[in-house]
Amino acid sequence: MFAQWFAAKAAHPDALLFFRMGDFYELFFEDAEAAAPVLDIALTTRGEHAGRPVPMCGVPAANAEPYLARLIRRGFRVAIVEQTETPEEAKARGHRGPLPRAVVRVVTPGTVTEESLLEPGRSAWIAAASPPGEDGLLGLAWADVSTGAFACRSLPARDLAGALAALEPAELLVAEEQASEAALAPWKDRLVALPASRFRPGPAERRLAEAYGVATLEGFGSFTPAELAAAGAIIDYVRSTQAGRLPLLSPLRRETAGTTMAIDVATRRSLGLTPGEGSLLEVIDRTVTAAGARLLAARIAAPSTLSAVITARHDAAGFFLADPGTRDDVRAALRRAPDMARALGRIGLGRGGARDLAAIRDGLDAARAVQAILAAATLPRPTLLARAEAALDPAPPLAERLRRALVPNPPLKATEGEAIAPGYDDALDAARALRDDSRRVVAGLEAAYRAATGIGALRVRHTAQLGYFAEVPEAAGLRLREADPPPIPGLAHRQTMAGTMRFVTTELAELDSRIAAAGAEAEAREAALLAALAEAVRGEAGGIADAAEALAAIDVAAATAALAEAQGWSRPEITADRAFVVEEGRHPVVEAALAAAGGSFVANGVDLSPGGRLWLITGPNMAGKSTFLRQNALIAILAQAGLFVPARSARIGIVDRLFSRVGASDDLARGRSTFMVEMVETAAILNQATPASLVILDEIGRGTATWDGLAIAWAVLEALHDRLRCRALFATHFHELTALAPRLPELRLAQFGAREWRGEVVFLHAIRPGAADRSWGIAVARLAGLPREVTARAAQVLAALEERARGLTPLAEELPLFAAAPRAPPPPALTPVLAALEAADPDSLSPREAHALLVRLKAMLKAPDASEGVG
Repeated sequence: MFAQWFAAKAAHPDALLFFRMGDFYELFFEDAEAAAPVLDIALTTRGEHAGRPVPMCGVPAANAEPYLARLIRRGFRVAIVEQTETPEEAKARGHRGPLPRAVVRVVTPGTVTEESLLEPGRSAWIAAASPPGEDGLLGLAWADVSTGAFACRSLPARDLAGALAALEPAELLVAEEQASEAALAPWKDRLVALPASRFRPGPAERRLAEAYGVATLEGFGSFTPAELAAAGAIIDYVRSTQAGRLPLLSPLRRETAGTTMAIDVATRRSLGLTPGEGSLLEVIDRTVTAAGARLLAARIAAPSTLSAVITARHDAAGFFLADPGTRDDVRAALRRAPDMARALGRIGLGRGGARDLAAIRDGLDAARAVQAILAAATLPRPTLLARAEAALDPAPPLAERLRRALVPNPPLKATEGEAIAPGYDDALDAARALRDDSRRVVAGLEAAYRAATGIGALRVRHTAQLGYFAEVPEAAGLRLREADPPPIPGLAHRQTMAGTMRFVTTELAELDSRIAAAGAEAEAREAALLAALAEAVRGEAGGIADAAEALAAIDVAAATAALAEAQGWSRPEITADRAFVVEEGRHPVVEAALAAAGGSFVANGVDLSPGGRLWLITGPNMAGKSTFLRQNALIAILAQAGLFVPARSARIGIVDRLFSRVGASDDLARGRSTFMVEMVETAAILNQATPASLVILDEIGRGTATWDGLAIAWAVLEALHDRLRCRALFATHFHELTALAPRLPELRLAQFGAREWRGEVVFLHAIRPGAADRSWGIAVARLAGLPREVTARAAQVLAALEERARGLTPLAEELPLFAAAPRAPPPPALTPVLAALEAADPDSLSPREAHALLVRLKAMLKAPDASEGVG
């Protein structure tokens, strides 16, 4: 047995072996030591190897999925080693020694298909990135083994990280020489390094053609060698993990460059696009099917840049918004639709059971119901819905066959039987009748044996070892053993247990043979019928997959309408120009959080159309600058994903790339400080943004010395305006940057305001034209709980610094950019008291605020050196 274990381990050294021994999967040696703490099971020993006890642990084979799920989620790969013969089969062919065993499947994070191992609303992508081709572009392919989805694209190396962030693959296949590349560091725990030979385009193309059963891939489209290499690597890897089997893959689809919005890793992180608690997806998802949830997630991860695609999605949602009755009926029917795509995936791999066949049946029934509801609608169906409606009845004969063949709720395991409905197959019904009639005979024999022996406690029971036997209390059994002649012909004592004795008879032995034969016949017939149904489903796989995809698209459209109606969202207008106009826009996640707490969101608009495509935003922290920046980025994503948007209206020219540099984070593991991360992300923007891009930047340059930071922010702002010429929102506390407004014609100044009221700061959360004259940082510090003496001292220092700054030559005059600007005489130096007085706006002060100002001024007069500034 250990020889078999070592042979399997040598073939799969990077996997844990689930080694089948009877009713358990056992793990040995280092596998057991690694798995036991993860599975929270006891680590024991069995036998010896090289003079030392062999570590061992195990899990029940009948209940292995939960244990398997725990290992897969921790990133382990598991090779399933099964007994390939029963003891009876081995004995029949004269085999001696341990039963033959073989690896029948390698379970990996990217190749799982079991429901318990998958998240219903998330795709389980396995991706492959090939080395760059002669054109310098690498190939990226991705497949979902659980549904059969399969696609590829070409892209430059700099875009790989963003593409992977959109997919979030469970496994990433790369050539061995690529595994150490810095760009792949975020996915190091999911990397599978393969020999470079697995990525050769020629063999890869042949593997793909073989997988689809065609002589050439020309009918699928045109692919680059790098794309073929990546797609072929996936085929090779999946086949090796599935013991030579392949799922029912959809035709390989080539995604053309530039058809989806490019969003890099930092932007996804700062905007909360990754699925999870508090994410955009969590707030907007109103889908009612697992497939619909996956499709919505895919659209948010990769919004379209094609006007026709976006408009078709908006039209579909608009139909359901205009016809709420049809929408409600469709959503009610969709709620009854199982996950046909994943059931089809398991059936395609030969792992589907009666439950999966029932899922196909019920899914097709739901599809027909949705089709009938749409056909009865009075409004004309837009293109997307009309196309989906046509795909919803792919195989009427198969659907009818499944309805006749299966019981309403088949058992989970095929071995439990009773999945085929009575009346569907005469041979099965006859075998079941014989089996069930034999069971009635058992009850009759039990009554007859009680009468013959006079033992009312006699029971006829069954075990796998003894077959059928009569069991009586021990005292009665002793009398039976002494009876001569025995009261039952052929009665013989077989076994004594604690308190009972067991007897067999010739009649019971014959009955056991008949029942076993009838049960085996019924089981074999049912298995054959289920296999025939599975083969019929595989024969209609293309149409079933199309129907599942259509249901998902309809679900997303109806969910978009439901969300828009409930939240008051509007349909955006997608234009061919560089417009970006949002009226009364809102941040969907922040608004949802405020609504849950009983609050309300202050809506704000923006216009980044040509003539004012760059906004410089000033104002205090906590006033809403970062929220404003993010909400406009999210509105662009939602609009191009085909959803409605949280705004009164929106007119958006297609955004090809979206960049967000908002918030502070470090990457200490790679030796990057917060400021270094900020500069790396800013560099990516300046090197990759185009005039069609949307950029949001918050506090560029704040992570270093004041003058360094101001200089960097100044140069970045000029680059956005003069060189990149993209639409951008630039929030800053460097008020000196507002001096650029007269020089940069596309720059617009905007501010978030605050007011003091009864000694407290009130943030207005509303944006308006102009520049803020202060940042209210000390007020925010006071709100945060800094001691009063610290904030009072900070106010004194601030006043002195502002006084000294007024004595400096204006920054603009030192730059060639403003060399021709007229020089205004510098204002006279002000004392802190006069500076505070000058900063006050008498017209906006309440009586309480005016009194507070007088108290503060008087305190400043009493301070030491008040007339000369703060020392």
